[in-house]
Amino acid sequence: MIRTIPILALALALAACGGRSENLNAARSGGAPRAEATPVSAVVSSKSAKQLFGHEPGPSNQRPEPIGFYSKGCAAGNVQLPETGPTWQAMRLSRNRNWAQPITVDYLQDLSRFAAQQPGWAGLYIGDLSQPKGGPMLTGHASHQSGLDADIWMLPPKRLDLTRAERESISSISMRRQKGAFTNSGWTRAHHEIMKRAASDPRVARIFVFPGAKVKMCNDETGDRSWLRKIRPWYGHHYHFHVRLNCPDGATNCRDQDPPPAGDGCADAQDWVNNILNPPPPDPDYTPPKPKPELTLADLPAQCSGVLTAR
Repeated sequence: MIRTIPILALALALAACGGRSENLNAARSGGAPRAEATPVSAVVSSKSAKQLFGHEPGPSNQRPEPIGFYSKGCAAGNVQLPETGPTWQAMRLSRNRNWAQPITVDYLQDLSRFAAQQPGWAGLYIGDLSQPKGGPMLTGHASHQSGLDADIWMLPPKRLDLTRAERESISSISMRRQKGAFTNSGWTRAHHEIMKRAASDPRVARIFVFPGAKVKMCNDETGDRSWLRKIRPWYGHHYHFHVRLNCPDGATNCRDQDPPPAGDGCADAQDWVNNILNPPPPDPDYTPPKPKPELTLADLPAQCSGVLTAR
């Protein structure tokens, strides 16, 4: 296992940068340098990216920029979602994953204000965003690497004064029934409206949620249906829904995911449900894919070496 202290010492030696400025507003305004590739040795390039990025305690003092792809990148100039706000609380603080690009933090605060207007919701409980410098995580997500992904709990907040200890012990609630084919009795119209608002924002690329929730929203929506295109059925995602933002304007080192297919996607979601209820017979010719090798620093965009070593 790679130790934290040697990684930090190596980063400091490579970067020769001085102390990190605490003025993140300067980074947001463009006063900080842009992330650039930093030469590293072959030994460092071959090291586990999740070990390198997973032990970084704070962000880089660089101009905010998502770098690479959602599942193969890093994040320069991340900012921290405050632990508590008027209409949100960040959960599982011990993970140190309440960091993201400024556009993501702004988006979450906007959505939380809308959620606080819904019956029974004081705002939002917000789960994992990214690590301080993005990059692959030690545990859990394959994505959430570029500062543009966010998990939002399905649990309606009744109070927004949870202690740090409570935020470690409290759990969200599942919304699924019959392995995700249907929503359960915990689902409310407020869940529908919050996800509708979330998907209607032009900053959003797509939202992942279990198939039964997508079909439920398809069946219940009587107005504009264009937002449903961004709601994508996916495995799991019944304790939270996962918001993914588009690359912001000017982020030339950021790679967007291909847009969802045309249409509202409701027929596709129904196919997912049908396959849950009546699983197709196994394919006798199916060969399981080989496990993907663990990402190394060399696998990430070149600018990520500069993000890693920046202070």
